[in-house]
Amino acid sequence: MSISAERKQALIQEYANKQGDTGSPEVQVAVLSERIKNLTEHLKGHTKDNHSRRGLLVMVGTRRRLLDYLKSTDTGRYDNLINRLGLRR
Repeated sequence: MSISAERKQALIQEYANKQGDTGSPEVQVAVLSERIKNLTEHLKGHTKDNHSRRGLLVMVGTRRRLLDYLKSTDTGRYDNLINRLGLRR
């Protein structure tokens, strides 16, 4: 359900704004999106796992707040991130 350390490092390097950047909204949203994707796959097979479902809803809310913050501060970065992650259809 969680992501491996190697995958997390790859996401950090791909979405970081500069060297050593782990706290920018882009990196946080990318890592959360990967975790959400993995947990969604888990819940397809384990439909009664309500504890994990609640964790998924918390992660989705956190990602939503980060995206709202990014949209209000810099819409260009927001649009770029949405396109790179493929969150909006």
